Amino acid sequence: MTALTLTACSTGDDGGSGEGGLSGTITVLTNRTDIVETTLRDYVTEFQKTYPDIDVEFEAITDYEGDVSIRLNSQDYGDVLLVPNSVTKDQLPQFFEPLDTVDALSATYRFIDEQAYEGQVYGIATFGTANGYVLNKKVWAEAGITEPPTTPQAFLDALEAVGEKTDATPYYTNYADGWPLSQWQNNQGSFAGAEAVQIRDAQEAPWSDGNEQYALDSLLFDVVAGGLSEADPTTTNWEESKNLLASGDVATMVLGSWAVPQIQAATETVGGAPEDISIWPMPWKTDDAFQSRVGGDYKLGISKHSDNKAAARAWLDWFVTESTFAVDEGGISPVVGAESPDTLKDFDTFGVQQIELTPSPAGQESLDSDIYNEAEIDLFGDQYRRALIDVARGAGSGDRLSFFEDLNSRWDSARIANDG
Repeated sequence: MTALTLTACSTGDDGGSGEGGLSGTITVLTNRTDIVETTLRDYVTEFQKTYPDIDVEFEAITDYEGDVSIRLNSQDYGDVLLVPNSVTKDQLPQFFEPLDTVDALSATYRFIDEQAYEGQVYGIATFGTANGYVLNKKVWAEAGITEPPTTPQAFLDALEAVGEKTDATPYYTNYADGWPLSQWQNNQGSFAGAEAVQIRDAQEAPWSDGNEQYALDSLLFDVVAGGLSEADPTTTNWEESKNLLASGDVATMVLGSWAVPQIQAATETVGGAPEDISIWPMPWKTDDAFQSRVGGDYKLGISKHSDNKAAARAWLDWFVTESTFAVDEGGISPVVGAESPDTLKDFDTFGVQQIELTPSPAGQESLDSDIYNEAEIDLFGDQYRRALIDVARGAGSGDRLSFFEDLNSRWDSARIANDG
């Protein structure tokens, strides 16, 4: 959600001047309200050195997911946009232009399978991100922890030590903004490995001890139930949370590596040092090694209804291959063979294995989303994890067991309905 969200509305046609005879105006929708008048304009300046007759305008959208998902119901969603999370793979051909085949593009780009359907690619990642939790290492060191915990209990013990030995809030949920809660799901694969999605889709009860979904959500439950998070989650604020982590008032948040440079930048205004901020892997090992699921962030696609697809493609290709966006965001370049970013130095130190999820088999590209949509469990949303937090803090009815039993029941019914 922090990635650049780009949509374009165009004027003009495919003819004109500039490289390849391209011209026109594309309007870029972005959720990056923080850089829309600065960094993004700098990218356009560089872009226009190659394409002087393509004008790029930006429209900043605070609730990108909500607003753009609604706009997809019309044909008025521009020329270029980042594929909203609400779009399932089987819906990609309804809204987006195919960019090329998986086989053709995978030689140049990573994460190609993530927005592909029936062998065609509909979106290319703006950058890649590694997953785990972002922490203030200075605060953790004050609590006596200088290496990543290797078990969930060790992680909870570490947060407990932070609470006892420092003035920091050990963990911050970002409950109120909601979308950061989806970052927990981005850690799928860190426990179950590259086949995590296929394993979950075959399970009758993913929220049972020993399964990855149970491990992820139980850890969040235990953090909150143990009083290790903020006192009132309904008052959290995403933008302020970056300052709190940067200053050491908060010690930990489950986020992707994309968040590291943003929080490091906040240290300049609220105190602290950029080197205090890093990302560590989730607290479990496989074959004596930490694993971090590495995947593409938002994917740039071209609207099926674009009137200027050539200019839109010029922007898309330039942005993912020529701009410095991935580097500026501390992200992993989507280009095959690019160097690892400085944000992942601790991953190298602790021998964290970066894994990419195995693509779903042909014909089952949308099975996972079919199951969780049928079950009304928003794995990549915020509602069920908000409800989980409410139960954990005593503001909702039931307990962990009853909450997970309900999820398992709904999941299995949906799995059966979708021939899982």
